[in-house]
Amino acid sequence: MSIIRQPSLFDMHELYELEPTHHFEAVFSTIDLNPFWNLFDKPKKVGAPRELNYGAMVYSLIARMVERIVTIKDLIKRLKRDPVFRYDCGFLHSDQIPSEASYSRMITVISESNVMTHIHDELILLAINEGHISDENIAFVATHFEARDRAQASKKKEKQTPKKRGRKPKVEREQWLKEKQAAENARPIYEKEIVHQLSESVETLYKEAPIEPKWGIKKNSDGKNTFWFGYKGHLAVSTKSQYILTGIMTSGNLNDGKAAIPLLKKIDRDLPALFTAGLFDAGYDYEPIYQQLTNQNLQAVIPYNQRNEREVVGYDEHFAPTCVREHSYRYDSFDQKYKTLKYTRPKECTACPLRLDSLCQMTFKIRQSTDIRKYTHPARGSKKWNELYKERTAVERVNAYLKEFFGLNNVRHRTGKKARLHFQLVTLVYNASKLAADRIRLEMEQHSLKTA
Repeated sequence: MSIIRQPSLFDMHELYELEPTHHFEAVFSTIDLNPFWNLFDKPKKVGAPRELNYGAMVYSLIARMVERIVTIKDLIKRLKRDPVFRYDCGFLHSDQIPSEASYSRMITVISESNVMTHIHDELILLAINEGHISDENIAFVATHFEARDRAQASKKKEKQTPKKRGRKPKVEREQWLKEKQAAENARPIYEKEIVHQLSESVETLYKEAPIEPKWGIKKNSDGKNTFWFGYKGHLAVSTKSQYILTGIMTSGNLNDGKAAIPLLKKIDRDLPALFTAGLFDAGYDYEPIYQQLTNQNLQAVIPYNQRNEREVVGYDEHFAPTCVREHSYRYDSFDQKYKTLKYTRPKECTACPLRLDSLCQMTFKIRQSTDIRKYTHPARGSKKWNELYKERTAVERVNAYLKEFFGLNNVRHRTGKKARLHFQLVTLVYNASKLAADRIRLEMEQHSLKTA
């Protein structure tokens, strides 16, 4: 009788149990730090060389996330007291240990650049080329974390003078409409309605995203409002491999739905035609998001968020047609050519005395353009829709990893740019650890096959 071998389930928990040297080597090998060197090159080749080992300093920042070292001050103490840790980070015996001021200046330089985004994108492409990302679906989530900055008191609104009642004269109304339109056009893109993002480029949406700390509000599990002063991190995660494909940090008061289109457009630009469905929660139920998903040929899996809408007679809670006796028609198929959902007669109609009546149809065909929010593909309430939405739990798992293992809540810098660097560094180290764990798992599987 042959022996049944249990496949290896090597994950990040076991990666952390490795010896520190092997752990650091596995994580560092996944990250290409060449884009950093241009930031710290001397403007002229003449003169004294730089005294600081910037490469080792960058590696030590990554090691700080891996080892969960809280502050830069604690990191410097560890570098001074632990020679093995110092060598693992790349410091030579002759190198001096940088001061807190040196780290602060280096972090400022990196936060002013776009280097972290390029390094993260290269790591994702590397994971795809190695076959670790072969998912079909993307899940989206917004997570909040507090700022290091001092919370600002909200400004009191000045009492406005009462408006003049009645209709404006024709001349005044035309001038008022022009002023209103000019004020609307002058507003930043994230203060306008979401539909205006459809015509903007990825670069514009990422560049104009607000990153200053603001007061945010959300409901907890008890239905009560909770407040925080800080930021929101918006993530797009592959549901099976659980890699963070892209992310963006914004102010804490930004609506979750206003960060969905920037993430979708970046995925469409960098990773086109790799995925089939986008999974969101009910907070993203906005028509422009459905439109962007349709433009990218992605299936929209978003719970419907009723906004003071009345019940429609002849349709159930999932907007499927119902028969005379109020049995719901069953979702059958979707016609890609005509973008039409087909519903067939419910099974209860087989023994119904009204099945031959003219009021009872055999099938219903509803165009998706009738209401892009109500009629998604697959149809709401169908088995396929429910299976897809269950995959969204992956993004909540990743969110928990970022906060519990990689210190997303541990922001030690003031200002939005440095907080954004912290967010980018946390997501980069998470993906690097994930890729390192996947490589080790693959090596173990290949080794077990050879010895079998």
